Amino acid sequence: MPISVNEASGVLREAVRGTIRKRSLLFLIQGGVMVAAGVLALIFPLAMSVGFLSLLGWLLILSGIVQIVSLFGATQVPYFWLQLVSVALEMIVGYLLISNPEAGLVAITFLMLVLFMVGGIARIVFALMIRPMQDWIWVLAGGVVSVLCAVVLIGALPEAAAWLLGLLLGVQLIAAGAAQGYLAWRLRTAAVD
Repeated sequence: MPISVNEASGVLREAVRGTIRKRSLLFLIQGGVMVAAGVLALIFPLAMSVGFLSLLGWLLILSGIVQIVSLFGATQVPYFWLQLVSVALEMIVGYLLISNPEAGLVAITFLMLVLFMVGGIARIVFALMIRPMQDWIWVLAGGVVSVLCAVVLIGALPEAAAWLLGLLLGVQLIAAGAAQGYLAWRLRTAAVD
């Protein structure tokens, strides 16, 4: 029995609404954590930028160590040397991020720009998908803020990469967390009524 596009859209919206409603407490907590992290990033933008790079560098080194240990147990694996070179490059990038975070800031800022743009567009599309739902505009606003953060980063590269990354990360986290928390709260209270 075929259904129309409008009926299918309504079924999908109701399924999304039901999923969010069932897990509204988790979404609410996640939104609160995102807002708190965003406030910290606004207060300490340079520390957030450099800390992010240092953490990433250490994670790359740790991941490389684990991969090397596992590779030496499997020297007969096809393309062993290619995998070993890949792991070595991963560890070198990690070391460079730790030893010279300023150089990595521009590259990471560019990657964050892509993240903000893609994440913002995804939230805008999601907001338009749930549009008949009450307060969908807040999800749309969170997506628009993410896209605007990406546009600001485009205009400020490379000079402001050191502090602007942390600042915009804070703004983006606050906008996304507040939108998610508000939507979860509205659905949670609607479920009780």
